[in-house]
Amino acid sequence: MANTPTPHINASPEDFAKTVLMPGDPLRAKYIAENYLEDAKLVNNVRGIQGYTGTYKGVPVSVMASGMGIPSIGIYAYELFNFFNIENIIRIGSAGAIADDLQLRDIVAGMSACTNSNFAAQYDLPGTYAPTASYKLLKTLTDTADELGTPIKVGSFYSSDTFYDDTNGLAVWQKMHNVLATEMESAALYMIAARAGKNALAICTISDAPLRGESLDAEARQNTFTQMMEIALNTAIKLK
Repeated sequence: MANTPTPHINASPEDFAKTVLMPGDPLRAKYIAENYLEDAKLVNNVRGIQGYTGTYKGVPVSVMASGMGIPSIGIYAYELFNFFNIENIIRIGSAGAIADDLQLRDIVAGMSACTNSNFAAQYDLPGTYAPTASYKLLKTLTDTADELGTPIKVGSFYSSDTFYDDTNGLAVWQKMHNVLATEMESAALYMIAARAGKNALAICTISDAPLRGESLDAEARQNTFTQMMEIALNTAIKLK
């Protein structure tokens, strides 16, 4: 029995490009398709998780939302890598600043991801796994950012299972140098990619600084993270 379509992605493998940009927000996926991709086609809309494939500068690129949190990206990334023959996923999301020197709208890339999730337990490894991005994607992306003249900071993300946390968790993580920002998906994405033998990277725009009480509104998060989008798109067309 064929693995596609799945209960979550009503498409065929040929409907996707080899590289998928993956925002959390379905409306951000729609924004990218409508504003950057040529001949964009809606290839998935199950549960409102919009996925599109088109071309950027003549190269096929897909963009599909992941939803929020590790359980959600755990489904979509697993299916794309294992059932739809995707080679690369670049998460393009929002994150909350942990490092003191990060400001709203700064762009950060996660070369690794700390987490409070038990997601790695499924692999039954005899130790603690360190989720790590693909160096190939990270190098290509940082080179692309340099070419575009867009500053980007590279470090570790803290992928949390909780958005509303009853502890003082972020302040504790701030003690660890180079843990830049908190988000909710990257650790699982990196583990899924490693298990599938594929490539993954997360790049985020700082949307809030919870320890300082600063934040952007929902519309700004959806429609104005264009520098991050352009870095990711120009990275995607370099990947083979």
